[in-house]
Amino acid sequence: MSAATTEGRARNVSMRGLLAGNGTVTVLAIVLSLVISALLIIVTDEDVIEASGYLFARPGDTLAAAWAAVSSAYAALFRGAIFNYSADTFSQGIYPLMESLTVATPLIIISLGIAISFRSGMFNIGGQGQMIFGAMFATWFGVHLQLPVGLHLILVLVMGILGGALWGAVVGFLKALTGAHEVILTIMLNYVAIHLVTYFLYTPVLQRAGSTNPVSDFLPATAQFPLLFGDSFRLNWGFVVALLATAFAWWLMQRSTIGFQLRAVGANPDAARTAGVSVKGMYVIAMALSGGLAGLAGMAQVSGTEKMLNTDVAGSFGFDAITVALLGRSNPLGVFAAGLLFGALRAGGVTMQTETGVPIDIVLIIQSMIVLFIAAPPLVRLIFRLPAPGALQERKTADPVTQPALAGAVASTTSTAGGHTTPSEEAGAGESPGSGDVGSSDTGPADESSTTPDAEGQQR
Repeated sequence: MSAATTEGRARNVSMRGLLAGNGTVTVLAIVLSLVISALLIIVTDEDVIEASGYLFARPGDTLAAAWAAVSSAYAALFRGAIFNYSADTFSQGIYPLMESLTVATPLIIISLGIAISFRSGMFNIGGQGQMIFGAMFATWFGVHLQLPVGLHLILVLVMGILGGALWGAVVGFLKALTGAHEVILTIMLNYVAIHLVTYFLYTPVLQRAGSTNPVSDFLPATAQFPLLFGDSFRLNWGFVVALLATAFAWWLMQRSTIGFQLRAVGANPDAARTAGVSVKGMYVIAMALSGGLAGLAGMAQVSGTEKMLNTDVAGSFGFDAITVALLGRSNPLGVFAAGLLFGALRAGGVTMQTETGVPIDIVLIIQSMIVLFIAAPPLVRLIFRLPAPGALQERKTADPVTQPALAGAVASTTSTAGGHTTPSEEAGAGESPGSGDVGSSDTGPADESSTTPDAEGQQR
């Protein structure tokens, strides 16, 4: 067979691999959600309903009304989330983008914490309570202490992380000690945190002096995040903290020993235990890290956006974070992108409702449909006729044409300037800190005859 044919077949396999990837499924899930939401906009629009009364006589009127309803709604969503092209000045034009980033800031941070718990095999739905505790700690130290500029903000930031980490560590400790399920624990602790902050905001502990409402004093300027682009926008340095938190979460899960151990526990606790990882200890660490990031989100909310504490400080961030973590597939970079998307939807939904009358609930439907399709990749592949990853792997193995080309590509990538490495070593270098990371725990290095958690999980 000619070299051109071989190259074409190999290119075809590569394209099928791209179509079968998780990234393609995620993008198509978003597209499907927008299409379904557009259908809901059409069937509920008054002009479309009126035009459908004489559909068979003048079908063009119904189609035109349907297009006008969807295009105006999504155009308003875009103007409220990304760029207002109808504005008179550039500052007014980019104001929606600044608002989207402002809304996305705490959502990104708390979603990173939820993603870490997911990668560790724990379903943390207690982000709301952990965010509240972080906000409470940050508010108390922000209001009751008078410190120099810089030092005060750093202390408030640390206390916010500490508050969320302590509340999250309670869940990890109870699970490690008693085996209690983290879902039940986090649900109950969410209610404890909600009622506790309400109680404190009705007492001198946190309530504003002279007020009968459940609100705290405003944080002093020394405990607030400075604005990034002046008084014209609400975007503050909390967004920079979100960027740093994303980088930290990526380094933690992809390049650190603790992150490797957390992923090993999430993949196969029994294999990780055999390799010398303290599974119970990882439960506590995972929940403390998850809660710490949620607490940081609460601190960013009170020090950056609200400037004070109230009973609605966490809002729906705790539960939206679960959606964002699922959409981002628990990958820090994916979570960051998903957080930006959801921040834009929340910011643009207000403009869509104000200008077109389309209920903001459409945004919630879009978010819900995204989660539905993300949770069911086979459904997305069936709708768009995409190849399944398993079938693609079998085709790569069985195809006599592409197999030599793929083998040559593997051989070329496994060679280095100073020598040669095995394909497994090359794959492992990009996936984990090293095969000996698990063995570097306090129990001592693993025995040479033992297998790594990933290998043992595959054997089982």
